[in-house]
Amino acid sequence: MESYAINKEDSMRQTPLAWAARNGHEGVVKALLGRDGIDPDKPNQDNQTPLLLAASNGHEGIVEMLLGRDDVNPDMPDEGGLTPLWWATHNWREGL
Repeated sequence: MESYAINKEDSMRQTPLAWAARNGHEGVVKALLGRDGIDPDKPNQDNQTPLLLAASNGHEGIVEMLLGRDDVNPDMPDEGGLTPLWWATHNWREGL
């Protein structure tokens, strides 16, 4: 099996986990969170974490998965000082 860097960043400093969280791919997020060495709180170039990306796009299941971990900071603001909770409420998301 080919080895790969689980936290490899693209040109926007987004990891595979960040892309999966942003796009609501719960199965992919679950699989990635089960891998050794995963950084579930790694911010992109705009200081947006996977939690913030999931919350801002209304992906409740992913938000719950990430909030269930001890290595995710639920209050990490983006570069504008806005938190995952702010993004969730700004976008009129219920249940987050």
